[in-house]
Amino acid sequence: RELVGVVRTVAPTMITVLLTGESGTGKEVFARLIHDLSSRKSGLFITVNCGAIPEGLIESELFGHEKGSFTGASAERKGFFESANDGSIFLDEIGEMPLSAQVKLLRVLETGKFTRVGSAKERSTNARIIAATNRDLEIEVRAGRFRADLYYRLRAVMLRLPPLRNRRDDIPFLVDSILRDIVSRHSLPHIPHIEGEAIEF
Repeated sequence: RELVGVVRTVAPTMITVLLTGESGTGKEVFARLIHDLSSRKSGLFITVNCGAIPEGLIESELFGHEKGSFTGASAERKGFFESANDGSIFLDEIGEMPLSAQVKLLRVLETGKFTRVGSAKERSTNARIIAATNRDLEIEVRAGRFRADLYYRLRAVMLRLPPLRNRRDDIPFLVDSILRDIVSRHSLPHIPHIEGEAIEF
């Protein structure tokens, strides 16, 4: 509830949000909520898994490229930042982003400007940036694997999502929500009853 309260305050602004927490704590759910509660909800919400894109391709994926700018670039291509204009871009696993791409991302955060790979033409984006990581970025900064200036830009608002083991009182509500979803999706006649003893277990 506390986190949702902060989200409701932050969502209508353009403030960059950094979501931290272990895998499975709901970082993408909260990123989507920030987008849906903002004036950008009619724009695209684009998710980018920074850890799943090879280092040699990440700049092209984020910022686009021109035809012939590298082997295999048979046509010009918009990057995620162009596509997310008037919407939101969710940079998941931001701690995995290579340092070379971090420099360009910092420039986008500071100026809203970027260039496609193989182009000298400057382009603009007003995409709202939401980032997430399951790493401790302060440790990554001290180890030289993450830029300090980018870290401080990203963490304008930082939300730490607690693991379920730290909020066990939520389990009955989650069980009820999951059961209702299953009943709805499979057109079952009624919601199964879970005994209190089973919930405790």
